[in-house]
Amino acid sequence: MSVTLFTSESVTSGHPDKICDLIADSILDEAIRQDPDAHMAVEATIKDDLILVYGEAGTTAEIDYEAVAKKVLKDIGFDEEYHVMLKVNRQSPEINSAVRGSETAAGDQGIMFGFACNETESLMPFAIDCAHRLARRLEEVRRKDARLRPDGKTQVTAEYRDGKLSRIDTILISTQHSPETSWQEISDLMKEQVIRPVVNPDLIDENTKFMINPSGSFTIGGSWGDSGTTGRKIVVDSYGGYAPIGGGCFSSKDPTKVDRSAAYFARYICRNVVANELAERVQLQLSYAIGKPEPVSINVTTFGTGRFDDDRLLEIIRNNFRFSVESIIQELDLRRPIYTSTTNYGHFGRKELPWEQFRKISF
Repeated sequence: MSVTLFTSESVTSGHPDKICDLIADSILDEAIRQDPDAHMAVEATIKDDLILVYGEAGTTAEIDYEAVAKKVLKDIGFDEEYHVMLKVNRQSPEINSAVRGSETAAGDQGIMFGFACNETESLMPFAIDCAHRLARRLEEVRRKDARLRPDGKTQVTAEYRDGKLSRIDTILISTQHSPETSWQEISDLMKEQVIRPVVNPDLIDENTKFMINPSGSFTIGGSWGDSGTTGRKIVVDSYGGYAPIGGGCFSSKDPTKVDRSAAYFARYICRNVVANELAERVQLQLSYAIGKPEPVSINVTTFGTGRFDDDRLLEIIRNNFRFSVESIIQELDLRRPIYTSTTNYGHFGRKELPWEQFRKISF
């Protein structure tokens, strides 16, 4: 019998990289709210009390970047005073003209991956699905318990026997807390209020390891404990390392940026291949060229789990889905301010998102 372990992690909204992702997506949503055709790639970096907001914006929207950034920190739960430096330019006219031709074209070249499997109800790999659910629960508990602070991380190690999920080997939670709170208080709180309501007890046994704040005290968090930058949590944002990731991050990018929209579409196709019982596990790769509306390549593999061979499945996919940039935007209704809702707990596997909706596939 083959026994293997696989680990994925998630983070809460107070993690410094996620602070920057949320600043970027909040700016994007504000631009699209005013100007649905906005072309945005405005990102952020944070350290201590300094926030740098920078990038390119092609929009008629009037945006108070400083106010947006400060509101993000306040809403997360950081009460310190922050200073914002701004360096936002107009989008390059060369990129703008490439995208705004007679047909909407890709705003950059790139590769994107989609993935789905029948391991969980969300059709996501188990470890990342569980890590996200723990992180979301940690966030909920934190906002109600004064002993906890905004920064936090979760990690789940799953054990597989002959390729099938068998148990949870390790659950790790690190959470920022008030200086007067003991490690034992945090450990008890995490086990009772975070882990117990989330994790299926059938997957826990006497050998499952629980690691709570393994570094000990964790009172300094957010940008005061580490620097943060938009786009550094793409593995957390996608499949937890269980499937390949593309060449670019998601947050900050408007839907003409195929790093985001085509990655969403690839997931949409994969989750519906599995939902339509055409495969137990499927991976799709897309690639695009800047200024071109259609993909350069499409590749699909079902790892031997498909109802049909991969060539036939690719034909079915091509017959059911249109891959032009404008078709993707219209199919998923992406020209609207939905992007802050994607920032935390993964961009995939959450039933409220448009690319997680069921679509009947004809074959």
